[in-house]
Amino acid sequence: MTFCFVRLGFCDFEGTDNLAMTERLLDVTRLVERALRRKLPTGVDRVALAYVASYRDRARALVRFAGRWVVLGRGDSQRLFDALLEPAEGFARRVVWWVGRAFLLSWGLPRGVVLINAGHSGLHEPDYAATVRRFDLRPLFFLHDLIPITHAEYVRPGDADKHRLRLETMLSVGRALVLNSRDTQRELVAHAAALGLPVPPLVVAPLAPPELPPPAQARLLSSPYFVVLGTIEPRKNHLLLLHVWRTLVSELGHAAPRLVVIGQKGWECEQVVDLLERCEALRGAVIERQRCSDAELSTWLGHAQALLFPSFAEGFGIPLVEALAMGAPVVASNLPVFREIAGGVPDYLDPIDGAGWRELILDYARPDSPRRAAQIKRMAGFQAPTWRAHFERVESLTSSGLDRF
Repeated sequence: MTFCFVRLGFCDFEGTDNLAMTERLLDVTRLVERALRRKLPTGVDRVALAYVASYRDRARALVRFAGRWVVLGRGDSQRLFDALLEPAEGFARRVVWWVGRAFLLSWGLPRGVVLINAGHSGLHEPDYAATVRRFDLRPLFFLHDLIPITHAEYVRPGDADKHRLRLETMLSVGRALVLNSRDTQRELVAHAAALGLPVPPLVVAPLAPPELPPPAQARLLSSPYFVVLGTIEPRKNHLLLLHVWRTLVSELGHAAPRLVVIGQKGWECEQVVDLLERCEALRGAVIERQRCSDAELSTWLGHAQALLFPSFAEGFGIPLVEALAMGAPVVASNLPVFREIAGGVPDYLDPIDGAGWRELILDYARPDSPRRAAQIKRMAGFQAPTWRAHFERVESLTSSGLDRF
């Protein structure tokens, strides 16, 4: 059934009974909620936005609102997708209108269609799996990592239990899974085996870095500097770098290289924030950028001595790929997933080896650094993943037999 908004002069909304079986439902609840709160995109959000960009013309938007699953019409879905990809003034007002209109006019869900959820959103709620079963939906879930379970000490209290519920939903009603790395696959298979649950068909599809503009020729700092990129949270291990920098400043004074910290503040990061805001020794030596345009980020990375990536755990590691794609060397934790992504290109260190990080930073800060030069040579063989290749793998999974899937 098609509903006409005569007073507005157009007929736009199409009921869920008109949704073609070849279309997908794209659950964008997380993206809408965060955009309405003016939150900067996280790594999870950037993946979800890549799915929006890929499926914009062949999907309908699903927003879970006020206890209901609301499916927008084709026109409003595309308008919402475009607004999520390029937020503009009046975003909240328009989203309220589009979702509100669908809330009033859309009742029930189409049966038997493919549902894509790339952001983990809502999967811990009991009614998610129940709704999937009720309408015989065929979910494709993206699993970012198992970090809340494997490294519960680095997440908020209660997140481990919540993530177990998400995985239970994925394993019990998911028809297919997309994973970002073989390392994530290994951890998922072990988790499912411990629960005695089968793993749905899956594909490992690496993530592509953002498309950044070329770096400006003019440096943002004249002195040598390093970049650490990502949300400030315990798992990212900013604390190690700040203590290393405090030592460097005490030894070298103004000759110490600079550290540029790019990323928004996360949770349980009070020690890092205290050092950034109150440590006199770090003032001027450590530069914080909570918000950074693509052009600025490109310039910071393009002229850096290296990206520093001392994380304790990662599901993938977009900053690593981002830096190498820009031609910036990387010094990273010796994690299996980093070696899977970048092979022998970066220099690797134990994330608690403060002396090792200090030594390598001093080496890379030299204009004639042999280790930095060696990595730049190794970079010639690095090929960054692409979103095209990612979605070719996803589509090969879903189109290999939609009746089976």
